[in-house]
Amino acid sequence: MPGKRLSMRKIREVLRLKYELNRSNREIGLSCGIGSSTVGDYIQRVRNAGLNWPLPEGLSDIALEQLLFPPPTPRNSSRLFPDFHEVHNELQSRKNITLNLLWQEYKEQNPDGYQYSWYCHNYQDWAARLDVVMRHEHRAGDKMFVDYAGQTVNVIDRETGEIHKAQIFVAVLGASSYTYAEATLSQQVEDWIGSHVRAFSFFGGVTEAIVPDNLKSGVSKVCRYEPDINPTYHDLASRSSRAGKKTTG
Repeated sequence: MPGKRLSMRKIREVLRLKYELNRSNREIGLSCGIGSSTVGDYIQRVRNAGLNWPLPEGLSDIALEQLLFPPPTPRNSSRLFPDFHEVHNELQSRKNITLNLLWQEYKEQNPDGYQYSWYCHNYQDWAARLDVVMRHEHRAGDKMFVDYAGQTVNVIDRETGEIHKAQIFVAVLGASSYTYAEATLSQQVEDWIGSHVRAFSFFGGVTEAIVPDNLKSGVSKVCRYEPDINPTYHDLASRSSRAGKKTTG
């Protein structure tokens, strides 16, 4: 099975974080929910394609994809080298999958491919180079973490006596843990965006990055490797970034 590829919109966001905000591959990976090695792969693909940032005006997503992911060239050797990044993703995402089963799939597609012992040994060498421990270091003005608290509070309508369960929005600055919280009637996009705007006003500025959980109002397509950000939420983040203001916490 082919590995999951980021959408072109999200690859553009990777490039923006790299070249506009000068973030490290690890920081970009944390922000976008991908591995730092994957970030490095996309950056290298951009260089190989001869592209610079900002990308050429009018470059469509289809054209960008063709530049970054050209059709594979035929190999002279009959032995196709396994894509261990794809193998690793398969092991993480598919239930009851083993390295032996993935090797069998590889051999079915490549009868002259490498044998099982070589396959296992080289995958283990590749996996040993992965970053398995990540320390979260926060700088002032760097990230604002946002989510709704699991608990709700009852709000009583004075006129009708009807009881509503209010949702508790929480925003926390990574460096100082300075916290803003408010109650809203729902977790819909309107309340979600409004809470962000009021949090920015409370903190007196915007952070370089906003880190939400997989909330439906913020994430329109839930995916372990590539959650798609709600367009309205993405627009808020882009406008906030262009504002160029920073919080101090």
